[in-house]
Amino acid sequence: MTIEKMKELVKKNQGELHSFRFRGTRNQVDEFQGVITAMYPAIFIITLEDCKVKSFSYSDLLVDNLEILD
Repeated sequence: MTIEKMKELVKKNQGELHSFRFRGTRNQVDEFQGVITAMYPAIFIITLEDCKVKSFSYSDLLVDNLEILD
């Protein structure tokens, strides 16, 4: 997989409600639902159901720190 393929995956799922799993530091796992609302050259934005915003890099998907569950 490449960063370009990750960008295509994000673009395909933009605007739809999805569940996500993020593996952070020290084995912390965060599961949440949200909508990919914006894409930029290095990052993309996920707006959560409670209107909070999270940003991730495409490399987070590439190295499996972030998963799109559905």
